[in-house]
Amino acid sequence: MLDIEDLQTFVEVADAGGLTPAARRLGLSKSVVSRRLARLESELSVQLMSRTTRGAMLTEAGAAFRDHATRICAELDMARETILPAGELRGRLRIAAPVSFGATHLAPVLAELAGRHPLLQLQTSFSDHFVDVVSEGFDAAIRIGHLADSSLVARRIGSIFGKLVASPAYIRTRGKPGTPDEITNHDTVSQHAETWRFTRDGRVMTVNPRARFTSNNGQALVAAALAGLGITSLPDFLTAEHVASGALIPIMCEFPVPEAGFFVIRPPGAHPSRKVRVLIEILIEHFGPGSHL
Repeated sequence: MLDIEDLQTFVEVADAGGLTPAARRLGLSKSVVSRRLARLESELSVQLMSRTTRGAMLTEAGAAFRDHATRICAELDMARETILPAGELRGRLRIAAPVSFGATHLAPVLAELAGRHPLLQLQTSFSDHFVDVVSEGFDAAIRIGHLADSSLVARRIGSIFGKLVASPAYIRTRGKPGTPDEITNHDTVSQHAETWRFTRDGRVMTVNPRARFTSNNGQALVAAALAGLGITSLPDFLTAEHVASGALIPIMCEFPVPEAGFFVIRPPGAHPSRKVRVLIEILIEHFGPGSHL
């Protein structure tokens, strides 16, 4: 019979990429982690992890089994939540968020969440690439912008506002566009293959900018715009201080950028876990209607 602690240990080793980091996460010795993993492999009669001097890698069988093990552990966490006192949360909450927003705006809120629930273990991953919430074992992820169609469940927290900006040096050298069509004659700083949207009189116009500098990180795009490399379209939470100082100048204000969304997404399922519900509640408290990002 499979032992739930062995399953949870296997998921931790798979997530951490090795026995030593998994042992640190679990607060166990490496020998205990190794023994649990070996016991699970013996019970299943299959090798789940390939041990090397650089860590542990999932075998083909391990990769296939990981998704099932992650779901089983998540279901167990939800079952435990139903019998805990109303205000008590325990277990692990894994959250993925973009670097540019997560480190500056989200981290203090997550720290507050951890402070409110001392038995809750928060694990955050800040990255500007879109994680696969299901296969990578996240309970929830933060998305900023416009959501593509997906089987994932999304909850809108609030609105994100942005604008087109450029440095004074760029404007002195190249001037500034007066309409969206003129953007194609300018250098821009943007994400790869990005489409910019503008509104006027209820109409939405789209432009595919000619990027001189691309990055998947918002702070890198801000640095490039400050250096005069081109025009950029970014959220206010990245550019507000530079606009206030005059280091970046808003342009084409008569063609505003449509507001974007701030979302929590989670794996499909009828109801979110109580941990995810509490996460959503504190995010609405800080970033919900009435806030400006």
